Amino acid sequence: MAPTGARAAERAQYEHERGRGTAGLSELVWRHVRVRPEACAVHSPGTGESLTYRQLWARSERVAAGLALRGVERGEVVAVDLGRSVDLVVALLGVVRAGGAYLPLDAHAPAERRALLLEEAGVRTTLTAADLEVTDAREDEDRAAAVDRAGVDAAGVDGTVPRGTDVRAAGDDPCYVNFTSGSTGRPKGVVVPHRAVVRLVSNARYCAVEPGDRVANASNPAFDATTFEVWHTLTAGAAVVVFPAVTELRLDDWAELVRTEGITTMFLTTSLFHMVARERPGAFRDLRTVVVGGEQLDLAACLRVLAEGPPGRLVNGYGPTETTTFATYYDCTPDSLAGRDRVPVGFPLQDTAVHVLDADLRPVEPGATGELCVGGPGVALGYLNRPDLTRERFVPAPDGDGPVYRTGDLARVLPDGALEVLGRRDRQVKLRGFRIELEEVERAVLATGLVDSAFAEKLGEGPSAYLACAVLPVPGADLGDAAGLPAALEGALARSLPAYVVPTRWHVLGGLPYGPTGKVDRAAIFAPPRSPAEEDGGIPGEGVSTTDEPALVGVAGQVELVWKDVLGVSAVDSLDNFFDVGGNSILAIQLASRLRERLAVDVEPTDVLLAESLAELADRVGERVSAKP
Repeated sequence: MAPTGARAAERAQYEHERGRGTAGLSELVWRHVRVRPEACAVHSPGTGESLTYRQLWARSERVAAGLALRGVERGEVVAVDLGRSVDLVVALLGVVRAGGAYLPLDAHAPAERRALLLEEAGVRTTLTAADLEVTDAREDEDRAAAVDRAGVDAAGVDGTVPRGTDVRAAGDDPCYVNFTSGSTGRPKGVVVPHRAVVRLVSNARYCAVEPGDRVANASNPAFDATTFEVWHTLTAGAAVVVFPAVTELRLDDWAELVRTEGITTMFLTTSLFHMVARERPGAFRDLRTVVVGGEQLDLAACLRVLAEGPPGRLVNGYGPTETTTFATYYDCTPDSLAGRDRVPVGFPLQDTAVHVLDADLRPVEPGATGELCVGGPGVALGYLNRPDLTRERFVPAPDGDGPVYRTGDLARVLPDGALEVLGRRDRQVKLRGFRIELEEVERAVLATGLVDSAFAEKLGEGPSAYLACAVLPVPGADLGDAAGLPAALEGALARSLPAYVVPTRWHVLGGLPYGPTGKVDRAAIFAPPRSPAEEDGGIPGEGVSTTDEPALVGVAGQVELVWKDVLGVSAVDSLDNFFDVGGNSILAIQLASRLRERLAVDVEPTDVLLAESLAELADRVGERVSAKP
């Protein structure tokens, strides 16, 4: 229901202030602290902990004061080493109020990678769980009471943040730094200013969030979707709900938690959305808005969700980290997708300019393919301590109105004005929402000294996609059996790369195929092997079926059939390990869910992930089938 009367006037004034672009994030949050201090600001179903806006403000002030005592200066990068939690939200607001720029760390990244990021960013201060402990309850209540007094004093004045520990960072002041994979093997720190985040959350026609809404915070803190989940929520007077990832619960339990927690708004990476759409397409029906982003959205997955209990709104969001989470959006409805063979990335967000340019940065003809470039206040300041790379990727706009970011994505404008992304200009790929530079992978593999050549590629689509690497061993290498080299490479890479950058499938080459020009034929390296049926002129995968009735195939056969279907393979060995043949946590959820439905026994994703082989998984499932009454 639309707000009326005084509420409507308040909302209009709020949107005006929120959309000015001159305010900083702490000012936008303070408005709700002042107007609705007892409204829920953040809640964790897992721990039962909740904070009102008044309490959040008081606790974040403690953090800001502590940073000031440590000498943190305006614009200084402060690392935040916390997982999704109430404390994380407190810490982010505290850093912002201190005038710093937070750098969220990935708890799953190798120690060497984390150390490299801290060095690249010149971090002097890191916030950990110990820094967020409340050791003096009386002091905390005193701070909360001070918030009440400040709210009374400020009421009716200008609504700005009361003076005290707050540094009024705004505009081009850095808000946070997110590191992305680097094409030279060196990670790139994207510096995002306040005005870019204000652009994301102001008058957001791609996803409206209102006071009282409950927005899931399910992203890795180091992933820039956290910007949407936390700041869009807090600047709207809504509640951040610390939510488990889909991969952390049984799918039915996750869907039930969405319902019981009253989640209204959620972001999902494309891969996770595809998985849920395939297994439980009606799981989103209780949500008002679902935003999906990170990779090309599958048309069939959208149509399946729209047909079987859709959310109020399903939005395809597109945008590199350098354009602050989202640059364009597309509303997915049966009508908007009718007659299409690909889901567009759609239209620009508010206060965002998009251009499709040729190699000389000139606009291409309507409908022609060019590089997608993004301008407007959502564009980042550049790369931390990388002026040359910043000049290369952040270039003058063709209309002369500020810089644009060269995304490297090839795109075209469709007849209805919607944008469609067609692929990459360079060799950057996205896998389960993570951006990966294939050259970075290859350089890291060569740096191990175990191989003479390395060729990395993303193979497959959707949840079945994986990162593969073909390698040519150094002459005379003696690494034992066929698994020796891949094991050695994985061990070496795990010490320097995040897990999502380490290939999950390896191809050890005996030699290199060359094309007619004398260059290595990469397509030939990754061409799928021909099956015996194909050698005989048959159809690839002929004879493989996942529709056999349980009565016709034993339990082991049923497990094998589902295994093949989920992993997209036509041949298996009973000793195959789930991870070694391309499995991941998303596919484990699918495999367990299908086995539960097919055999009517309890199978958990952990059963799949912990089984050493297909045979061991089949034995586990067989025991449960035999134990059924």
